[in-house]
Amino acid sequence: MTSLELLNIRKSYGGTRVLDDVSLEMDDCEFVAFLGPSGSGKSTLLRIIAGLETADAGEVRLAGRRIDQLPPGERNVAMVFQSYALYPHMTVRENMAFGLRNARVPKDEIDARIAQAAEVLEIKDQLDKKPAQMSGGQRQRVAIGRAIVKQPGLFLLDEPLSNLDAALRTRTRVELAQLRRRVAAAVIMVTHDQAEAMTLADRIVVMNERRIQQVGTPMEIYAHPANAFVARFVGSPAMTLAPATLVDSDGGHARVKLSDGAEVGTRIARKALPPGALRLGLRPEAVSVVAPGAGTTDAEVQLVERLGDRTLVYAKLADGQDITASDQGNSRVAIGQKVGLSIDGGAAHLFGPDDVGHHAEPAT
Repeated sequence: MTSLELLNIRKSYGGTRVLDDVSLEMDDCEFVAFLGPSGSGKSTLLRIIAGLETADAGEVRLAGRRIDQLPPGERNVAMVFQSYALYPHMTVRENMAFGLRNARVPKDEIDARIAQAAEVLEIKDQLDKKPAQMSGGQRQRVAIGRAIVKQPGLFLLDEPLSNLDAALRTRTRVELAQLRRRVAAAVIMVTHDQAEAMTLADRIVVMNERRIQQVGTPMEIYAHPANAFVARFVGSPAMTLAPATLVDSDGGHARVKLSDGAEVGTRIARKALPPGALRLGLRPEAVSVVAPGAGTTDAEVQLVERLGDRTLVYAKLADGQDITASDQGNSRVAIGQKVGLSIDGGAAHLFGPDDVGHHAEPAT
């Protein structure tokens, strides 16, 4: 069953358009991440769903009911803010009860909901503390607990992990992944951190320049980016995009030449490509370090990033094109060294002048 529907949402501030005909459907109990750079419109869209901003046009529907004309308290949504937004003079218990008391929920039910949320979030021993006595991770759990006790149909998380240090962010990410399986509600999380989106979300909504660029599962987004922006934004390190020209077809598949003269045979249908300039897209795992002269082309190493299980090698081709390759964890590659690069054309992508992505056909 469809939980949330966004229909042609538009929003401007003065003469500046920030959302342009945004439409989306999400299912019950689905976890969706809004992913994009600053200024892409993702937080504004979240605030429109919550009722903290008003759309200039379009509709917001939850469980079939139009809610964009309702005040925030009547929308059956709960929002967790980046800054926690806890009352410092209240205990955890009082913070979690505050909204329910205002809604005139009976005291026995308030106590039961708080006890249940505290059990889920493992903060039973924190209920009588005030926010100043707690760590950042514990405060974030309280903010989530305050949302849980409302028993909403939709949770809205506005960059909930961005105020945490790296170690705590990773731990809290695991907790969120576990929590979402214990709470029967849909979740939308706004983030600019692709690791959060890839780890937590059932589907990712990639946003840029006021619009949705692509919607898909994490691996659909990674393996079949809709356009060059998605290809560069999703994936760490970013996909290499190198200018290329079409030189031939191998059994109907496009073969292209890089500007340093190297040729790459792809598994992308030649007939699918538009006329005009092309860019070859390569994930680091599609480019392997080999001995000079033994690969598709040669390059000079600019930076070596050792990650333990693998090594990322940032290099430049003879024409100055940057390219990122993978090597084994115990790689002996050094900065300034000349290396060979073996390019797996079967894993390559091509982007035309319209920036639309074209991807390998399944092997038969």
